[in-house]
Amino acid sequence: MAGGVTAAGLLAACGTNTGRSSGGGTIEQWYHAYGEAGVQQAVERYAKAYTDATVQVQWNPGDYDSKIASALAASNGPDVFESTLRVDMVRSKQIVSLDDLLGDARSDFTESVLASHTVDGQVYGIPQAVDMQMLFYRKSLLAKAGVQPPSSVAELIDAARRLTTDKVKGLFLGNDGGVGVLAGPLLWSAGLDYLTPDHKVGFDDPLAAESVGKLRQLFTSNSLLLGAPADWSDPSAFTQGLTAMQWTGLWTVPQVQKALGDDFGVLPWPALNGAGKASVPFGAYGSMVNAKSTKIDAAKKYVQWLWVQRGDYQQDFDLSYGFHIPARKSLAAKADKLKSGPAADAVRFVQDLGRPQNPPPWTAKMQLALSDSLNKIVRSGADATTELKNAAGSVQTELKRLYG
Repeated sequence: MAGGVTAAGLLAACGTNTGRSSGGGTIEQWYHAYGEAGVQQAVERYAKAYTDATVQVQWNPGDYDSKIASALAASNGPDVFESTLRVDMVRSKQIVSLDDLLGDARSDFTESVLASHTVDGQVYGIPQAVDMQMLFYRKSLLAKAGVQPPSSVAELIDAARRLTTDKVKGLFLGNDGGVGVLAGPLLWSAGLDYLTPDHKVGFDDPLAAESVGKLRQLFTSNSLLLGAPADWSDPSAFTQGLTAMQWTGLWTVPQVQKALGDDFGVLPWPALNGAGKASVPFGAYGSMVNAKSTKIDAAKKYVQWLWVQRGDYQQDFDLSYGFHIPARKSLAAKADKLKSGPAADAVRFVQDLGRPQNPPPWTAKMQLALSDSLNKIVRSGADATTELKNAAGSVQTELKRLYG
């Protein structure tokens, strides 16, 4: 869940599970291959428990996102599948609205998470689980240096400097200096966004250049850890004492707790200025129904049963095999693992400060344009204003394709 899909191939083994059919026919459901032990057996168990149709689960190792895109385009996709929502899926009429499945449960979903599965006011995916990123800090090292947990970008830069010693770097944002994971937080911290609500470029603004310039400042300082043995999604640089602060994900909390006990805290990415906000980026796969399915009604009924009605299965899926936040606020509140400490902070961050890392209108071409721009600015020292304007032009071309 945390890192998305892994390598190789279009062929995947089908699960042997079959639910007991009551005349609803056979529903084919696809998942990507989760890395956590037990997830495949769990989803097969859920499918077997469904009595209104036979549900056949297909587990898909390899490049799942490419596989599902190809299957939907070729009209041979599954009836039900998990995915992040992309606006092209809606524009191409590959998926159906699931608005009518939510009922009274709609208000129980974290608003920003449900919004990440919504296009033009219609919900197209029922969120299954939430993964998010945040800043971890070592309490004892901050106390020793007389540093308070940073609440602004300026304080973060200062803290990284003061926490840096001969043996420990102040901050680790990934081996690329944070370019790959911090595009959203950099914009949100300045009060900006990828796109505006009326589908215009959201970062063609001097504040974007200022915010990205702060990351460049960190990159060229001596306080940023670069070239760590493992990248940002692995907590080993933090747990082994190579850095006093690290940007990583919720999924690492159990590992960090095992290594450090309660000697760590977590924070959102801080605000740059008064117009900006602290934030955490999140990702969430949602369960979707193929518009070309011959069993749309039966597929929707199954999705509703599993991801709206069966809260016990949702909580099991989120917390029994890995470490994730339920999309439903009531389920997150009931989960013992999420009631205290950094895990409880993470839940609060998502509910109060969460922003989708890849919102539906933000396409792969847009992401590539912005990533290339950030890489040139932060790692090569290119002019921020010029590079961001170039990226904005590429994004505008994509917006014209999507919205005219």
